[in-house]
Amino acid sequence: MAEKQLTGKHVLMIFIGAFGVIIGVNLWLAFSAVRTFPGLEVKNSYVASQEFNTRLHDQQALGWEIKAEYAEGMLVLAITDEEGGAVKPQTLEAVVGRPTHVKDDVIPDFQFDGNAFVAPVQLGQGNWNIRMKAVTADGTEFIQRVVFRVKKDS
Repeated sequence: MAEKQLTGKHVLMIFIGAFGVIIGVNLWLAFSAVRTFPGLEVKNSYVASQEFNTRLHDQQALGWEIKAEYAEGMLVLAITDEEGGAVKPQTLEAVVGRPTHVKDDVIPDFQFDGNAFVAPVQLGQGNWNIRMKAVTADGTEFIQRVVFRVKKDS
């Protein structure tokens, strides 16, 4: 039986094949990441950075605490003041979505029930974000991302 020899052509093919697989997988992962997450938080980061400290100070002066919970198809967004009392801002805009992509984003129809904002929405198990913007009667904006988790049995 003749013994096969490892030639330069064989080594070249092994080298090209191995690096081809590595480069192919890296490209596939990069395209998947870019396609599913836009990465845009603000339109102009320079302008946002100039206003950041003022907005932070104004939001902290309100003393609001935000908490989100999800159970049995109902999303509850509670906004409380420093004394723990319920807060109903002049306006509330919110988008609920996954932290990694925008395809599951929904705009819930929040209604204030006297204690918190509630909305019926169907969410799958896992991590979710509420990107909210509330405006007080005097025009102060309160912008926050509220992170919550939907458990398996919710």
